[in-house]
Amino acid sequence: MKAVVVGLGLIGGSLALNLMKNKFISGVYGIDLNKEHEKEALKLNLVHEIITFDEIKTCDLIFLCVPVGAIIEIIKQLKDIPKTTTIIEFGSTKESIQNAISDDLKEQFILAHPMAGTEHNGPSAAKIDLFKNAVCVLCNTENTSVFHQHRTIELLSNIGMRITFMNASSHDHHSAIISHLPHVISFSLANYVLDCEDKKNILHLAGGSFADMSRIAKSSPAMWESIFKENKINVLNALDGFINELNEFKQMINNDEYQKLNEWLKNANKLKEIL
Repeated sequence: MKAVVVGLGLIGGSLALNLMKNKFISGVYGIDLNKEHEKEALKLNLVHEIITFDEIKTCDLIFLCVPVGAIIEIIKQLKDIPKTTTIIEFGSTKESIQNAISDDLKEQFILAHPMAGTEHNGPSAAKIDLFKNAVCVLCNTENTSVFHQHRTIELLSNIGMRITFMNASSHDHHSAIISHLPHVISFSLANYVLDCEDKKNILHLAGGSFADMSRIAKSSPAMWESIFKENKINVLNALDGFINELNEFKQMINNDEYQKLNEWLKNANKLKEIL
């Protein structure tokens, strides 16, 4: 089979690396709007060849590893794709993509979200083990033919992902709380510290806790702007809930309710039973 990866950043580049090692894939091709990314992907041997968008229909597998808005624009351009070609998108939100899929593409279109990543971006950030043991959420698979479902599950499992299923609306809701909200908090913390402290104090006093909390604030602004825009309502709802939690903490401290605070902290420790 021939596979093309559209978008050769961290996710697309890591996927391409894995496809290059897959015995069922005879050719791995790449497309990126950023021509420097295309050159770098070739230099790093992430793909066999760079192709044009017009050649996309010659591939058996099409992976869309670009921001959600770009995925929606690409969907509009997917014409005369053979019914045997599987189209898999790796966007961070799902409802807007689901709504954009034309009826003639639905049976071959897979909504997938690998829960993996780092704060780095671009082809040089690609990692062969990025997807190892990572959960990959497949959404609304009832709209896809059994052939394309089985092909996708087999391939993603072979890469090392653990497959789970969810509808698009639930995915966007849960992602806002568990994935997107932590990025909001990290970006906010980084901005607050940069506003309050000079570089010297940050270097001297930033221990492991600040490094852990602020790591994802180094992530791509363009990517996260797109995610927050596409999942606006769910992110705002998650943020409201989190602000309520912060206000509860503030009230306990303000009122010297330290026994209540201790119980609040113990409750948070229950996360150790899950992760």
